Amino acid sequence: MTTANGKKGPKSTNAPFEAFNFPTPSFEVPAAVREFAEKSVSQAREAYDKLKTAADDATGFVEQTLDAAREGTMAISLKAVDAAKENSDASFSFARDLFGARTMSDVIELQSTFARKQFDTFASQFKEFQVLTEKLVTNTTKPVSDKVEKTFKDFKVSA
Repeated sequence: MTTANGKKGPKSTNAPFEAFNFPTPSFEVPAAVREFAEKSVSQAREAYDKLKTAADDATGFVEQTLDAAREGTMAISLKAVDAAKENSDASFSFARDLFGARTMSDVIELQSTFARKQFDTFASQFKEFQVLTEKLVTNTTKPVSDKVEKTFKDFKVSA
């Protein structure tokens, strides 16, 4: 074949490539191979279903844990703000009382009273933070412990 400039070039690419144009024999897939393939597909579907269920369970488990953590953290944060306000109010009140003191014994008495009240307040606040923190830890770890317990029960049943 010649090209537009008169040189010989490759044959046209529109013609089919004859080397791969041959008849192929048809054959029947043996029943054992079909059964094996069907069984493999069935097992793959079961494995997928189990994996999907496990992923759904894990997602629910993580959501429960995060919800519990968020709620507990919010409660602790609110308590911290309340404690800061209460302590600030007490400090300003103490300062105001100090400006009204007439003698050094009044100042010492005010200081002693303030220190005792603040100690009691701090002890009470610490107990409240401790209770809130314990509740946060318990509620956050509960989904984990429930999941572990369920897994062991399921493992004992299947064993």
